[in-house]
Amino acid sequence: MKRTEHIQTALPHTASTSEKESACPVIAVLIPCYNEEVTIGKVVSDFRGALPCADIYVYDNNSKDRTAAIARTAGAIVRNETQQGKGNVMRRMFADIDADVYVLADGDDTYDAASAPNLINELLQNNLDMVNGLRQAQGKEAYRLGHRAGNMLLTGTVRKLFGDRFLDMLSGYRVFSRRFVKSFPAIAAGFEIETELTIHALELRMPTAEIATPYKGRPEGSASKLRTFHDGFRILRTIAVLLKRERPLSLFGSACVLLATAAIVLAAPLISTYFETGLVPRFPTAILASGLMLLGFLSLACGLILDTVTHGRREMKWLAYLQHPACRADGWPTPFDLPAAPFASRAILAPQSVPAAALAVERLPNEAGMNVAELA
Repeated sequence: MKRTEHIQTALPHTASTSEKESACPVIAVLIPCYNEEVTIGKVVSDFRGALPCADIYVYDNNSKDRTAAIARTAGAIVRNETQQGKGNVMRRMFADIDADVYVLADGDDTYDAASAPNLINELLQNNLDMVNGLRQAQGKEAYRLGHRAGNMLLTGTVRKLFGDRFLDMLSGYRVFSRRFVKSFPAIAAGFEIETELTIHALELRMPTAEIATPYKGRPEGSASKLRTFHDGFRILRTIAVLLKRERPLSLFGSACVLLATAAIVLAAPLISTYFETGLVPRFPTAILASGLMLLGFLSLACGLILDTVTHGRREMKWLAYLQHPACRADGWPTPFDLPAAPFASRAILAPQSVPAAALAVERLPNEAGMNVAELA
């Protein structure tokens, strides 16, 4: 009897029509925190009001104040990550937490929790893997001039090198599908993790969108952890590393062109003199030009080899991505009856590639008075 029960529980469960109509995806709100006791209570409360069916996780990153205690009192699930840095915290969150939809935000009360249902609707209705919150500053203090200029520079660099599908690469307010989170190989340790998230989506050509959201200034008594120049250089270094890792032929091919051009410029007078007199008057220059040309072809060979390796890695990442079912809207009703998103830039929809498996779902509580409408 026990064996029969065990076999029955192991079989995939096919949800009936009535179950689908009353079910909603499992939503997890992820909030990495470091010394945010001034704001974390309000952040948890706001997300609880905006997403009453969601589990709210606060990961404390060695805070020296009462961040963890206040978050726990506000009703969040509090966990700790001892390795310092936002990237380390996000790697731990993505590994530990199972959900269908993930909402990522900061604990500094700068992001608008009321926009979360809109972002989730965009994700579910269009079968996307990531929706990026495009920050719209609500006042001069919300988005300092140095941070704005740095974001424009870094985002512009990524748009030029990897694709122009995002206007705010460094936004910390995003919504992800399960297949994105569980296939994302987080490497970065600090704030450069947002760069990795963006380039991961661009390189795998995932279906994404970007929606404008309000961006508020920090309340009095709350201090930013971002160091403009230090973190800006770290992000630039991350872009360079990812360019080498994801676009090696472009990088080493460009180096080959530069080296070969320098070699030709140096060698041109020597060749002309040789044809006129039959002599090579400047041996050091000839040796330098030869060395530069050899380095150029060596760089091209490295680019070709690494490009083959990169294609293999990209195929493996795509297969890991396909192992997880898509977060399809036709399996669930829209959990939030809201108007369409006010802004969506170039949402690229990918074809459905694998059938959706049976996922764990929770029933949406109706006490909040929300109208659950079934998607066509």
